[in-house]
Parts: sequence; C-alpha cells; structure tokens
Amino acid sequence: MGRCPNHKKPSKNRYSHKSARRSKFLVKGDDLIHQDIQKQRSTEVSQPLDEDLPGLGQFYCLHCDRYFGSETAQNDHFKTKRHKKRVKTMQGPVPHTQLDADLAAGMGKPDHYGPRLIQ
Repeated sequence: MGRCPNHKKPSKNRYSHKSARRSKFLVKGDDLIHQDIQKQRSTEVSQPLDEDLPGLGQFYCLHCDRYFGSETAQNDHFKTKRHKKRVKTMQGPVPHTQLDADLAAGMGKPDHYGPRLIQ
C-alpha cells in the first residue's frame, strides 16, 4: 500500500523548533553586551583568528553578538531592521544589572546607599 496523497514525506533537513529554542538562550544579555561596547570604545580590540567560528571570527557584530562567514553577510546584517533596533537599544540608558535585581528583591545593599534600617 502507498501513502496517503496528502501526507508529506519526511525531510532530513527540516527546521527544528527544539534547537531554535535552545539557541535563543545562548545569547548574551543586554547588560553584558553594553559592557563589551564600553570596553571597545575605550580600547580598540581586534578579533583573534578562531577556526571554530564562522569566517574565522573576523566578522562579528558586537551589538547582536553574532559571527558571520563573510563581509557581505555582515554588511547585509547591518541593513536589517533587527540590527538597527538593537543598536538603538544599546545607545539608550544603561540596562539593568544583577545588582539592580538584587536590590529590588531586597537581597543586598551597596555601601553608597548608607546603612539599612531594620524595623
């Protein structure tokens, strides 16, 4: 017996939603990217050659934390809406850090806020 005519054949190169969800969480946070941008402004850092990265690690977008295989791919990325939105986000105020989160939860106190009052 054959297949049902409406049944699709399995493909080897299907998009995996599971791997896409995993890679979503491998991106640096906004606060870490903001720190990297501040470091690069103070000292110009050249990327070392790395065989494990696409394009030997030479084509890197600092704002999006992505590596590209060629300069044309990187230039195409710079024209996208996603990159432009990311650059605008990074030019805004300093993103929240872990210290801010701890203070909001009442878990820590920095020295410059003075003594903590216990009621």
